[in-house]
Amino acid sequence: MKIYIATDHAGFELKEKLVPFLRELGHEVTDKGNLVLDENDDYPDFIAEAVKEVSSANNASIRGIVLGGSGQGEAMVANKFPNIRAVVFNGQYEPKDGSEVPDEIFLTRSHNDSNILSLGARFINEEIAKRAVREWLDTPFSGEERHARRIKKILEIEKFLGK
Repeated sequence: MKIYIATDHAGFELKEKLVPFLRELGHEVTDKGNLVLDENDDYPDFIAEAVKEVSSANNASIRGIVLGGSGQGEAMVANKFPNIRAVVFNGQYEPKDGSEVPDEIFLTRSHNDSNILSLGARFINEEIAKRAVREWLDTPFSGEERHARRIKKILEIEKFLGK
């Protein structure tokens, strides 16, 4: 699989650990930046470069991983592009109140066919990030009719909006 990855200063250290990890898993990785730690950079500059590649390819074997402090702003940027279904992951594996938390990563792939994973680097550590990335990359879209129907509706909204 081809993976485009990008971050600003908030996710820089984690990105630097994920790039070799992804390559070890056998993926082709293109780092869209930032390539140096710069506390004054702006995440839209780098996130847009990675997401453009995934958006224009519109191919299931091309995905993106974006990182930021919370991952929220990065997902907002990503979801401005056509053919993108970006999701945020901030480490909800272990509930704090004893409730049962569904496997969010699995659902974003199997139900929503997400193609951009946005990680909140200030909320998760390297181990959790690697676990989430591996699961996200390994989980296929189910293709179930109800999920395909919903994704088709998202694409129809994009057309209506002129994306």
